[in-house]
Amino acid sequence: MEKHNVNNIVFFILMIVFFGSCNVQPETIHYGEDNCHYCRMTIVDKIHGAEIVTKKGKVFKFDAVECMVNYSAEIDKEEVSLYLSNHYDAPEELIDATQATFLISKNISSPMGAFLTSFENESSAKKVKSEKGGDVFTWEELLKHLKH
Repeated sequence: MEKHNVNNIVFFILMIVFFGSCNVQPETIHYGEDNCHYCRMTIVDKIHGAEIVTKKGKVFKFDAVECMVNYSAEIDKEEVSLYLSNHYDAPEELIDATQATFLISKNISSPMGAFLTSFENESSAKKVKSEKGGDVFTWEELLKHLKH
């Protein structure tokens, strides 16, 4: 094989490894096995799990949105590609937390005791609020609320 062809093959393989290692996507949370990156508790609640995925593809898993928010204060926000959360209507499914609606209701317990639950949309959150009570927040409103 010619040296030129070998170099092309080596270059191609290196590019696959490089781009494959920077894959920015969520990972499956293994409930009962994975630990929260912030509080170190085992993630067991399939409604309240969360993840941060960095622009380099590193995934941080959390047992609750409040752990994700608390941890996000410790990292460079410019490095974050995705904030994800499980949600009430489809346990285990991850959604974009920045587009989610949140309900804090004393009638829905959560792993860290903040009574904080994600919903895929505002109408779903308001429906559950009418049944269980509480306060509804957007992502930005939630971040401000949790700072206090």
